[in-house]
Amino acid sequence: MTNLTETQTIILSAGAQRPDNIALPLPKGLAGAAAKMAVTKMIERGWLQEVDANLRKGEPLWRETGDGHGTTLVVTDAGLLAIRIEPVVVKTVVAMRQHVAKTPVAKPPTQRAGTKQAMVIAMLQRPEGATMAEIVAAAEWQAHSARGAMSGALGKKLGLVVKSAKEGERGRVYRIDNSEGIVGSMSE
Repeated sequence: MTNLTETQTIILSAGAQRPDNIALPLPKGLAGAAAKMAVTKMIERGWLQEVDANLRKGEPLWRETGDGHGTTLVVTDAGLLAIRIEPVVVKTVVAMRQHVAKTPVAKPPTQRAGTKQAMVIAMLQRPEGATMAEIVAAAEWQAHSARGAMSGALGKKLGLVVKSAKEGERGRVYRIDNSEGIVGSMSE
């Protein structure tokens, strides 16, 4: 088992959580000769590696090498193992973060005017609501298609809450419930 100082543990742990395992910035209070000594020991043990800094990405500099170039410090696989983190786990987490960052945000579905779906929504938004028979007749759909549209397209895709209630001679009447701001589905 590797004996690490508290400072070494902090540097390696912080670097393991940063993109590309960059070990900088060093902990507060660690500067000058003490920082150089700590980093030198960690490089000798293979826990840190000095690599060219990508200034375009804004990577922090450990030291300048001239001509506008410099180096930064990266936690190595040996450094990750020293703090009992499997390098493959870190690489997997980084890959997942990059994938999430690249994944485009899906735009919410929009309602097109003049469609049967828009007509059904308008019927359900009326104060008197609409019965299944009225929806089937107006949209020229089968009853199962009307129920599917209310549950799937209106409820799940558009996030509208469709409620139903039995009302005397009309039977079951469906309405869009505008009082709730949550996604819902047909309820009895």
